Amino acid sequence: MNTITKRLFPSISKFLLKYHVNNRTFSSVKNVSNNNKEIIVLGHRNPDTDAITAAIVYSDFLRQMNINAKAYRLGDLNNETKFILKTIDIKEPEMLPDNIPNGTEIALVDHNESQQSMKNLNKMRVTHVIDHHKLGDLTTSDPIYIRIEPVGCTATILTKLYCENNLNIDQKMAFLLISAILSDTLHFRSPTTTNDDRKILEYLIPLAKIDDITSHAKQMFEAKSDLQGFSSQQILLLDYKTYSFNNETWGIGTGETCNIKKMLERKDELLKEMHEEKKRNNLKGILFSMIDIIKEKNLTLIPDDIEEKVVRQAFKVDIKHHIADLGSRVSRKKQIIPALEEYFHRQS
Repeated sequence: MNTITKRLFPSISKFLLKYHVNNRTFSSVKNVSNNNKEIIVLGHRNPDTDAITAAIVYSDFLRQMNINAKAYRLGDLNNETKFILKTIDIKEPEMLPDNIPNGTEIALVDHNESQQSMKNLNKMRVTHVIDHHKLGDLTTSDPIYIRIEPVGCTATILTKLYCENNLNIDQKMAFLLISAILSDTLHFRSPTTTNDDRKILEYLIPLAKIDDITSHAKQMFEAKSDLQGFSSQQILLLDYKTYSFNNETWGIGTGETCNIKKMLERKDELLKEMHEEKKRNNLKGILFSMIDIIKEKNLTLIPDDIEEKVVRQAFKVDIKHHIADLGSRVSRKKQIIPALEEYFHRQS
C-alpha cells in the first residue's frame, strides 16, 4: 500500500476502491509461471495457522488467476488450526510427498528461508513468495513474484491481492483469513500488529459472517491451549523454527497458551526434550518460549549454560531454575530474534 493510495483513500469505507484496477496491474503473478503444471503452495515446517491457511488461500487466489495450484503442508496441524478448518468444513492440506520431481514450481507463503522450508528446495523452481518476515537466504535462477510487507500476518497481504485483482473472496476464504490474522497478531495484542491488519479484518468480517470476533478468537486460543495427549516433542515443535547466527544453528520454539500453568507443569520433560533436539539436529542452542496470550507474558526455558549466557546478555534478564522471564516479549519475529541477532552481531 503506497503513500499515494493512503492519502487518496484514507477511510475504511473506501478500502476496496484502492484495488478496483484492471487485472493487468498484477499480471506479474501469472508471468512467472511458464507452464500449465500444478504449482505447489507451501507454508513453513511445523506449520502454524497462518502457514496452513495462507497455503489454502493463495492456492484459491492462483486458481482464480487461471493458474493451476494446490496447497500442501510440511508438518502436523496444531489444535487451533484443526479447530478453524473443522469449523468452516475445509479439509487439511495433504502432507507434501517426498518424491517431488526436481524443477517443480513452488510458491512459498509465510516464509522465505530455505531451512524453514521443504527439503531439496534448491532443486525446485520457486516462482512466488508471499510473506511478512524479513528476507532470508532464498536465491533463484529466474526472476520471481515476491510480495513481502511489514504486517502482522500473511493473510493481510493475501486479502490485498484479491482486492487488487478484483477477485471474489468467498465465506470460507474470508473465515480463514480472519482466523489467521487473529492467530498471528494474538487478536491485536502482538507488537507486530499494524493498521493494515486491523482494517483488513474489519473488511473481511461481513464476508466471513462471523458474528462475534472476540468469541471466535477465544475459542481459537482455547483450542491452541489444549495440549492433552501431546508428547513433549510435539509441544516443543508446535511452532518451531531454526535460525543461523554466526553460521551456527539455533532452534527457537514458542508455545502460545491461555493456561501457562499447565505448560509449566511439564517443564522438566520439555527441558529433557530440548536436550534431545539439540543432539538430534546438531544445534548450537535451543530456546522454548511459553507465551501467555491473555497476560502477554513470556517465560522461556533455558536448558544449558550456553543458552543461559546468551539470554542473560541479549535480554538483560536473570535466570532461575532454567526459566528466563522475558516480560512482555511475545513476538518471536519482532522481539526475540532481533535481540538475538544483535547479540550475535556484537560477538562476530
